[in-house]
Amino acid sequence: MTNRAINYQPLDIAEPAELVAAIRKRRGGQLINLDRMLLHSIPVARGWNAFIGEIRENLSLDPKLRELAMCGVAVLNGAEYEFFHHAPPFRKAGGTEEQVEALRHIGESSFPQERFNAVELDTVKLTLQMTRDVVVDKTVINHLQKALGNTAVVELVSVIAAYNMVSRFLIALDINPEDHPPA
Repeated sequence: MTNRAINYQPLDIAEPAELVAAIRKRRGGQLINLDRMLLHSIPVARGWNAFIGEIRENLSLDPKLRELAMCGVAVLNGAEYEFFHHAPPFRKAGGTEEQVEALRHIGESSFPQERFNAVELDTVKLTLQMTRDVVVDKTVINHLQKALGNTAVVELVSVIAAYNMVSRFLIALDINPEDHPPA
């Protein structure tokens, strides 16, 4: 039983054709439950597809750090849907199964820091601080800036901010994982 007040749009939704086609293209042909909810508002779906598409596909940021941050946000906010969709790309980008399991403990005293290198740990710290406290320790930003440069830090902060938005949308509208993980 779900608490969802708003049902997903149908899987075979076809209109507006151009937007639905653009979303399907970005997703490799399939609409996921998030898309089906977003399509209740054409302006929101259009903007979301463009913005998140850029975050997902066009940043110079190392994909492993991008997905690490996304998974961290998901766990911190209790957005299982988000974790379900981003753990596989994290693994594909070089994350280990041990790191995926460790991320389930982000923000806890039992978090196994030894499974991450220094830049990954600073990414975890940034994710934790932005998600839980909003205010970020400048030391973390400085470490990341020295290791990655200005562009990557701006992109990493943008990823964390964007995926905090995503998780809040998912949770508020009770969006659940699909039956099968995406390819």
